[in-house]
This record gives sequence, structure tokens and C-alpha cells, in this order.
Amino acid sequence: MNEINLDYLRTWVGKTHHDEDQISARHARLMAATVDLAHPERIRDGERLPPLWHWIYFLDGLPASELGRDGHPARGGFLPPVPLPNRMWAGGRVSFPAPMRIGSLIRKESSILKVDHKTGRSGDLVFVTVLHELKSPGGELLVREEHDIVYKGPTPPVSTASLPQPVPAGQFTRTYTPTSTTLFRYSALTFNGHRIHYDADYCRNVEGYPNLVIHGPLTATLLAAYAEEVSHSRVLEFSYRGIAPALLGESISLHANTEGKNITLYAILGSGAICMQADAVVA
Repeated sequence: MNEINLDYLRTWVGKTHHDEDQISARHARLMAATVDLAHPERIRDGERLPPLWHWIYFLDGLPASELGRDGHPARGGFLPPVPLPNRMWAGGRVSFPAPMRIGSLIRKESSILKVDHKTGRSGDLVFVTVLHELKSPGGELLVREEHDIVYKGPTPPVSTASLPQPVPAGQFTRTYTPTSTTLFRYSALTFNGHRIHYDADYCRNVEGYPNLVIHGPLTATLLAAYAEEVSHSRVLEFSYRGIAPALLGESISLHANTEGKNITLYAILGSGAICMQADAVVA
């Protein structure tokens, strides 16, 4: 399997990491500005943190000497040392059993759930699934998340123009066009050093993208917010899957279809290709 020792990588299964953070209103207000939140005055202590905004907290700040060539932390710490150069968010499943309040102190418990190998159009793929549980000081579970990370070889990404173009009709639609400022701000908010989001030469010459890549977590966050907007209700469960990369300069059309408490969502590129699909259950 191209030097992939799956048995060795699976020795990371069960490895744990613990963290703690204050859900700062100041940091949340910066996120509100980044995504142009309609009612930023709601971002204050005691209010519920919007869905998936927990990704801007619990940040690791490693020195440059401990980063890999892609700007991510070097392999072999909490995450297994997968010997494939490119790493991306693949998707995840998140539930929100209780609201997380801005201003509160939250404990995060993470563990490696599984490591799997697959073969795709681009060759070897290794998927690492990490479980995150966010709890109040009293131990109440507020967020349970299974996060899928995919590692792949240095082959160029599949062109979205070559993908099937099924464009589902949406009961609700909205168009969003991230700018380079959006990408810069979101990278800063999440302390994300991945060079595909700010280094155009690296994108083109190393990872094969023609332009900067829009953060998958940002697209997922926009879809979760749209689910709450169209339903006028709180998201209880949210699952998402990245399908194709979205690049700077492309508009993203958010589509939502509701059926009772279930919402199906798509993020669709200008070419008609789906870059992300999600499902939400609301209260």
C-alpha cells in the first residue's frame, strides 16, 4: 500500500488529548464580522454560540520549527504520522445536546476513533476519525463531534468541471462569495497555517490547485447557519461531507430543502458542481 503501514497507524487509535478554553465573546465577535452575521449584537456573554463556531476555540499554537511543509503541525503527535503529503477536512458528524454559552469555560476531550485506508481516483487515501466531546465544568455534554480527516498523495485534485453536475433545486437559496480577506480572517481566527488558504504559489506548484482553497470548515459553518436561518430553529445534529474543493474567485450557492425537522443542504459552485453536502436536524 505504498509504504502505508496501517497496523502501525492504528496504534494511534485510543490516543487522547484534553484541552480547556474560555468561549470569549471578543473572539466570537471577530467571527461574526468574518461571516457578516446579520445580528452581531447577539454575540455577548450568556448567549448561545452559533453552530460550529467552537472550531475557532481550543487552538494549538506550535512554533514554526514544529510545523510541516504544508503549515500544519508535523506528523506523529496526537494525529498518526500518515505518510501521504496532502491533508484536508473530509467531513464530520456533530450533535449539540445542549447550548454552549458565550463566556463559559469549556473542557474538550479528544480521542482517535479509527484509521482506515481506501483507494480513490487519486490513489491511496487514509481517513482518520477523531472524536471530540465538549463539556461544561459540571460535565454536561454540549457538543459531540466525529471529525474525518483525509490524507492523500500529491496528485492534482479532480477538476470540478469534470464532475457530475446534479444541481438539486432548493426551496431556499443564497449566494456567498468569499474573498481573500475572508480566507485570511478565517485562517487567523482558527490559527490555521495550512498554506492552501493563503499561499497561491504553494497551491499551484505543490498541491495542484489553480487558486487558493476556501476552507471546508467555513463552508460547513455557513451551511449550518443557513439551516437555522431557514428553519428559525436551533440545529441539534449536523453532518457534512466535502465533495469538491471550492476555490477563491468562485461564488458558492447555498441551497436548503426542508422536510419537517430535517434539512438537506448543498453548497454549489458556479460550475454547478456540489462542493459540500450536509444534513441537519433542528429542534
